Amino acid sequence: MTEHIVRSYDAELESLRRSLAEMGGMSERMLGDSTVALVRRDTTLAQKVISADQRLDNLQRDVEERAVLTIARRQPLANDLRELISAIRIASDIERVGDLAKNIAKRAVAISGQFSPPHRAVVGLEHMSRLVQAQLKDVLDAYATSNEQKALEVWHRDGEIDALYTSLFRELLTYMMEDPRNITFCTHLLFCAKNVERIGDHTTNIAETIHYLVTGESLDINRPKLETTDITVEAVTGS
Repeated sequence: MTEHIVRSYDAELESLRRSLAEMGGMSERMLGDSTVALVRRDTTLAQKVISADQRLDNLQRDVEERAVLTIARRQPLANDLRELISAIRIASDIERVGDLAKNIAKRAVAISGQFSPPHRAVVGLEHMSRLVQAQLKDVLDAYATSNEQKALEVWHRDGEIDALYTSLFRELLTYMMEDPRNITFCTHLLFCAKNVERIGDHTTNIAETIHYLVTGESLDINRPKLETTDITVEAVTGS
């Protein structure tokens, strides 16, 4: 990062970076905790995740307001303008990660006390969540160090998450057909899996923003995507 003549300007940019780092750490914990809460049916931990979302929302609004104010006051150009725009974009993606983690936590509360299907029904979701947690950590580290290569590595891993989601979707449908008592529980897991897959999408959004921040250009290639099952999910669940 370049050093500016006006030291208060550097202080403003550094403050934004610290806020984004705090947001990133919160979103990582929320995703991890919501997954544990779901697997263990820990309603106390789930409620902790739900409560944490408001703090993340407040931080996102604060980052956006400060970034906009800095743009208006400093009228930055080139690298500085990209950094401020990137801060707004990344804060928005992190906030959405928190929302999706909260949704998973709410599902954990909803299934508490219900019929328990075989444990293998949640193993695939747990594995998928761990991979997405790793993506989130890696992309946040890439932002902290302006490491475009690391960000692009995360971007290219999105197809693996899509493949896992499709596989998990089919597995959960099988459990639902084998035993009608599994339907409610597995329907909740289907929505949780979709939330995890969407978190993966937000990590790739952040990776694209890092590429823009470092190079000044948008990625000119299509995001790696495999088949989607959105329409099928809606048909099965009646959503």
